[in-house]
Amino acid sequence: MVALHFIAPIRQVIPGAFRFLGLIPLAGGLAVVLWAAGIFDRAVTAIKPFQESSVLVQRGPFLVSRNPMYLSMVCGLVGVAMLAGSVSPFLVVPAFAILIDRRFIRAEEAILERRFGAEYLDYKARVRRWL
Repeated sequence: MVALHFIAPIRQVIPGAFRFLGLIPLAGGLAVVLWAAGIFDRAVTAIKPFQESSVLVQRGPFLVSRNPMYLSMVCGLVGVAMLAGSVSPFLVVPAFAILIDRRFIRAEEAILERRFGAEYLDYKARVRRWL
């Protein structure tokens, strides 16, 4: 994103000091990733994509999103794009979200459904994929 900003910035859309507002989604995203990772660690379950989970985590940020870590990564990217301030880094954000959804989330959901069955289907019915 940073390289894209310097190589092909397209147009500056966030002026001067306003770019520092990007620190908010960047820090918020990092905080939620660390929070969620801590919950996985305390639950002693796999955090790496495609590894089988031993526990279906349904607390903390997982009460409002089935994928708070991926959502937090998207927030972090929005923060970086805001810090850069030009249009081109913002183009990466939807591309990343689509890639994560298609390549990781859907496959992980299938794994969780096979592993936890009705418990996961109930969770899936109550909590949205993103927000």
